[in-house]
Amino acid sequence: MTLSCPTALPGASLDWENGSTISSPASIPEYTGPKLYKEPSFKSNKFIIHNAITRCCLAGKVNEPQKNKTVEDMETSTANHFLILFRDSSCQFRAVYTMNPETEEMVRLTGIGPRLITLDMVESIYKYSSDRKQFTVIPSKTMSMSVDAFTIPGHFWQKRPGTPKKLSTPK
Repeated sequence: MTLSCPTALPGASLDWENGSTISSPASIPEYTGPKLYKEPSFKSNKFIIHNAITRCCLAGKVNEPQKNKTVEDMETSTANHFLILFRDSSCQFRAVYTMNPETEEMVRLTGIGPRLITLDMVESIYKYSSDRKQFTVIPSKTMSMSVDAFTIPGHFWQKRPGTPKKLSTPK
């Protein structure tokens, strides 16, 4: 017994019940189920910042508690773009910020530093190189999605007044 099936033309579908080809796209029902693919809103640098923190900024056993907390805070965040705040040009890690592209403000996610940083507070900006495991200064003042870290001027690092130290009583 030999089964024969009609040959389908390019761009046509096969109607197996009637043994004929259907070339009308209107006869194919449109998919109305849940949307399986979501268009990304914009590029995320979460993976790059994660690598920079674990392999460069907070590498080593001594930094493990801070590194784990920072990575956990990043994972629970809904932000797409993260920035590392350095103390100064020696690239000493201080905090991770998220950037809002509409307001161009950076809000502290975790770490030590001002709660909110505006573009006019930024002193220098850096790009992270994954292969060299180091940060490089970008000779620009324009904050963009390619920026991975930044510094702010020293006067923003002034300490807040705390509780006065307890005076020791003479014996």
